Amino acid sequence: RMPVSVPVTGRRQRASAAFSLSFLSLVFSITAFSSSYWCEGARKVAKPFCAGQSKGEHCIRFNNPDVNNSNAVQYIWETGDDKFIDRKFHAGIWYSCEEIINGEGEKCRSFISLTPPSDRGVLWLSIVAELLYIILLLAGAILMSIEVCYYTTAIDGLKINAFSAVVTVLAGLLGMVAHMMYTTVFQMTVNLGPEDWRPHTWDYGWSYCLAWGSFACCMAAAVTTINKYTKTILEFKHKRKKLERSLKIKYKFPDP
Repeated sequence: RMPVSVPVTGRRQRASAAFSLSFLSLVFSITAFSSSYWCEGARKVAKPFCAGQSKGEHCIRFNNPDVNNSNAVQYIWETGDDKFIDRKFHAGIWYSCEEIINGEGEKCRSFISLTPPSDRGVLWLSIVAELLYIILLLAGAILMSIEVCYYTTAIDGLKINAFSAVVTVLAGLLGMVAHMMYTTVFQMTVNLGPEDWRPHTWDYGWSYCLAWGSFACCMAAAVTTINKYTKTILEFKHKRKKLERSLKIKYKFPDP
């Protein structure tokens, strides 16, 4: 039986596209997993009294330092939101940070310690799923790089292609579950977390968008890999039928 050849250039182009998407997904997922900007917001806190000669909108100035009960006079004088300030914060899977009002820098706390005890199990499941997601993405990217660079025959490429497709699809499912579990845990923490942390306003940050962008690239890589596998199989079948047809014609009408 004669071997069936499939165009190498088209296969390599599709394999390179799948590898690029998988590698991009891996970079996005690692960046998002290690950052603390999944959610951002602000919490209203009472302004502290200005110390010494400090002035500005971040603290309350005494009306007269020599007058008794000046603190009370100042609080009575300022009404509404004038005596409050928005303390910005950002939170990720590992920790949550708040800005320091009277100084520079941020104060960070472990996000796991802020999570209600009843939801910490879900958060740990989310962390484990994120780690498995990254590991499977790495395995898929390695397989795709081997497919691009080192395989010699189309059959070997098909074997690697099938395995990398399964790994990438499984990674995408784990990533989706992990992101959804973290979203649920964060919303529960906003409602039931410590009172000195609960934000008044919040929204999803760039890390959260990056995590879902990683999921989108992962699924695009999986679709590209499956499409490449299917197209290669169809090319094999087409070449085989064409070869069988030419052999039938040759043996039915031999050359003189």
